Amino acid sequence: MEDLKTILIELEERLFQPDVRSSSTALSKLISDDFIEVNASGLRFGKVNVLERLPTEIASEITARDYELRMLGLDCAQLLYKAEVLKNEQLSPTYSHRCSIWRRSSSGQWQMIYHQGTTCTPL
Repeated sequence: MEDLKTILIELEERLFQPDVRSSSTALSKLISDDFIEVNASGLRFGKVNVLERLPTEIASEITARDYELRMLGLDCAQLLYKAEVLKNEQLSPTYSHRCSIWRRSSSGQWQMIYHQGTTCTPL
């Protein structure tokens, strides 16, 4: 299970990288077609919105820690972690508890199917 945890952390952290966030092609490989995100404001959206929105945004600096992996099935895993996010226009970071669900396809590729970040007090 530690090998899978390492793989999913690597995939999760790819989504933090400015070059991935600015590329619809790279995002499309990591995010499933049936992806759903619930953001800190409670808004829900899917992959189409992510592919339209993220490449136009200036990437925030995201630092994550305290990863936990939970298996939800043979080919489905939940990754929980804490994040510190510093946006370019902010003087101080925001903090959140985050949850991503990853599913392995029949080809063996892991893709994110769900993500939620809940704002919290400084970690």
